[in-house]
Amino acid sequence: MTAMLPEAAEYIVVGGGTAGSVVAARLAESGHDVLLLEAGPDFGPEGDPSWPADFVDATRLGRSHDWGYDSGDTYPWTVGFERARAIGGSSDVNGCTQTWGHRRDYDAWAEAGLDGWAADDLVPLFEEGMRRMRVRQFTAIELTPWQHTWYDAAPTVGMPRLSTLNDLDEAAGFAPEAMNIQDGVRVNAAFAYLDPVRSLPNLRIVGDALVDRVVVDRGVATGVVVRHRGEVVVVRAGTVVLAGGAYNSPTILQRSGIGAFAHLAPLDLPLVHHLPGVGENLHDQPFLLMSFAGSDRMTSEMRAAREAGWTPDEQAMGKAASRFETEAFDLHFLPYSPTHRGDEKRWSVGTSALLPRSRGFVRVTSADPEAKPWIDHRFLSDPEGIDAAMLAEGAGILRELAASPAMAGLVGAEIHPGPSTFTRQALTAHLYRHPDNYWHPVGSCRMGVAGDPLAVVDARARVHGIEGLRVADASIMPRIPRATTAMPTIVVGENVARMMLEEATP
Repeated sequence: MTAMLPEAAEYIVVGGGTAGSVVAARLAESGHDVLLLEAGPDFGPEGDPSWPADFVDATRLGRSHDWGYDSGDTYPWTVGFERARAIGGSSDVNGCTQTWGHRRDYDAWAEAGLDGWAADDLVPLFEEGMRRMRVRQFTAIELTPWQHTWYDAAPTVGMPRLSTLNDLDEAAGFAPEAMNIQDGVRVNAAFAYLDPVRSLPNLRIVGDALVDRVVVDRGVATGVVVRHRGEVVVVRAGTVVLAGGAYNSPTILQRSGIGAFAHLAPLDLPLVHHLPGVGENLHDQPFLLMSFAGSDRMTSEMRAAREAGWTPDEQAMGKAASRFETEAFDLHFLPYSPTHRGDEKRWSVGTSALLPRSRGFVRVTSADPEAKPWIDHRFLSDPEGIDAAMLAEGAGILRELAASPAMAGLVGAEIHPGPSTFTRQALTAHLYRHPDNYWHPVGSCRMGVAGDPLAVVDARARVHGIEGLRVADASIMPRIPRATTAMPTIVVGENVARMMLEEATP
């Protein structure tokens, strides 16, 4: 789909991904003039044949339009930080698991002075996001044999079987997942939010429009510089909303001269507003994927399930507390049995430390908007070693489950990380040598009250010190919720749009 750039718009939303689709749609359906700029293609509405098969096919994790971000030279190996460069953003390519976290996640934001972000403020937005994204809750009877094995055995390690993961007051347990999949199609944020408003004359969606920077005049955002169809164009705006995600929103700010001057000056970037928190506080939930040999019985049962219909790779999840957690839970367990590999068998289960202490950063490396940023999550770098200890405890619980009489004959022997890591010391060493991510980056433009030296936006997502400029995506989360972050990011978009509409009402 192609569209021309206008000279100006009341609102410019930068990024047509998970949160950007929500913000643009909510503003447009309320009658405001909205220009949505997406760096990647706009493939049109749901059903358009131009949509890549790997995006709409929920049996695959799409990679056809990726930003190409990775860990660079941070480690001796490369860790990929996949993000979709297309309308719909990372909702085009994720595993479709929709979890909310726990009440304390959001109440803690509000208690830090961020009014409007308490759990009770957000529950209606979670419910609306689930409805719009066509999220469906699996039942226990629908679980595949691999998923059911872990779900059935969970009570042996103190994890009760639950009906849902999304009770904000519930702690440990194992439950079927809720997923935004309909008839095998991954329902992305563009389908859910943009399609109903695409025909509105006050909404313009322009794909392949890479925003270089925000234009700031005497402390006021007045527009954006866009690369589109081989040209560099300035589009004026009444308000600019950045929704590029945890990697792109901070780098747009930095190229605009908004950030830590010590980082910007050596790159000969403009020094517009010293805001040292831009790009800091980046964090993701560290992850360990464990693999097992399986068994003839499991292979046979899964083959029969596949022959009867699609067997989702991800379908059930556990929540548990490490010894460091006193409020609710801080571990996820994710049985994973990919079906897209054909005859190549892989029996896996992952664990993730949901409340990491480690913090990293994202920084531009050049004034060129196509240059890859320096992304360093600094996984497992907390000085107390708690992040690695949480993961090790998660692995220990999974090993206890796998060795239980109900499971041992079905899951088989552990292949990875394997018997050489059966001592706590060896497992901890393995974790430090092989850090991995859960694909949930947040925090790099975090919310905070006035006077907080590392806050980038206030509780209403307004960039501190710059009028007419907001950020609305996962980057504003001050601390990651105990969740897969797709639905919390939808809620960020919903809440920021709600606040903007409140302010726009005479």
